[in-house]
Amino acid sequence: MTNTLSNSMLMLGQQAKAASRKLAHVSTAQKNAALEKIANQIEKETPEILAANAADHAEACSAGLSEAMLDRLLLNDKRMQTIVSDLRSVINLPDPVGEHFDEQLMTNGLKMRKQRVPMGVLGVIYESRPNVTVDVAGLALKSGNCVIMRGGKETLRSNIAFIGAIQRGLQGSGIPAEAIQLVADTDRGLVLELLQMDHYVDMIIPRGGAGLHDFCRQNSRIPVITGGIGICHLFVDESADLDKSIEVIRNAKIQRPSVCNSLDTALVHHSVAADLLPRLVKRLSADGVTFRAEDAAFALLKSEENVKPASNEDFDTEWLSLVLGLKVVNDMDEAIEHIARHSTAHSDGILTNSQVNAERFLEMVDSAAVYVNASTRFTDGSQMGLGAEIAISTQRMHARGPMGLRELTTFKWVVQGDYHVRP
Repeated sequence: MTNTLSNSMLMLGQQAKAASRKLAHVSTAQKNAALEKIANQIEKETPEILAANAADHAEACSAGLSEAMLDRLLLNDKRMQTIVSDLRSVINLPDPVGEHFDEQLMTNGLKMRKQRVPMGVLGVIYESRPNVTVDVAGLALKSGNCVIMRGGKETLRSNIAFIGAIQRGLQGSGIPAEAIQLVADTDRGLVLELLQMDHYVDMIIPRGGAGLHDFCRQNSRIPVITGGIGICHLFVDESADLDKSIEVIRNAKIQRPSVCNSLDTALVHHSVAADLLPRLVKRLSADGVTFRAEDAAFALLKSEENVKPASNEDFDTEWLSLVLGLKVVNDMDEAIEHIARHSTAHSDGILTNSQVNAERFLEMVDSAAVYVNASTRFTDGSQMGLGAEIAISTQRMHARGPMGLRELTTFKWVVQGDYHVRP
């Protein structure tokens, strides 16, 4: 390697690679038992984890972090229960490792198939959300992968507490504690080192803002799965049920505004705009939502105090807060063109009573998740039956959308013959 690794990162890489060779061959029953032990240990250590998180949160408040970042950082009893529940849900999911598929018998008598195997060692770099530590650990273990995690400095105490509980939960499970490791240092130079560890790490998964994703793409020697940046849209067409559309838009915007699948822009067909937009603004203003409206939408709403004219940048902004962009469009073609120009290909949808319009929208919009008459908030591993996802990919590689267990595997060809030789 051109760059010299620090001793601490070299040790993490060596330990993870050694552990991955053992974990790849651990039985499903043994992995499930280990996950249950980890869940029990996290429950046992919840007071200590919450205390560590409270210290992180207080420091983040003093540092002036945004409300969206503070919300992502915060843990409480309810969120801890959800974290443990999501971890236990992974136990009940099918283990993809060893699955056979694409089996075929060749004319020469050779039997061929593909067989799922773990990726090996994952490098996960993330910001703000300490729950990611547990999500990643659970999915990595169940899919037979080891992982080296590096969280943001704002979550260091929380992540150290979680990793300690996870590693103590692994004791006596037959799975090395080194299968789940944390870069417990906020030195940003160590992120660059992690991206250079191609001898030890098989895939990099960044979870954070555009800056983190760009940094990983530009500096990694290891394949990078990017995503999780959502500029999400819902288009209300001329046939939609407006009362129901308002409630879907409200859910997509306010149910948890600080996450990547929350709604950023509502596109409204011109024929229903005068009816829908004032009602939508009144309904969502009660929830504290403010609005950025393009010219045609603003003309209908200029008397509303919570509505401001949209700037050129507003439709390229992932709000992660109680702000919603509004635009009137002439037809579906204009809506699709707007989405193609401004979407990050995360989650986009149509609200319609027209099957023809629904099918055309599904055909023309190429996002990781495309919706008909549903909130964008369903782009989530647990909501899509995967358990907690490790990330949401917006790439066109082997994984797209929420990445669950199967997306954390690759495959090998298995070829069985009877002492065959090639003529």
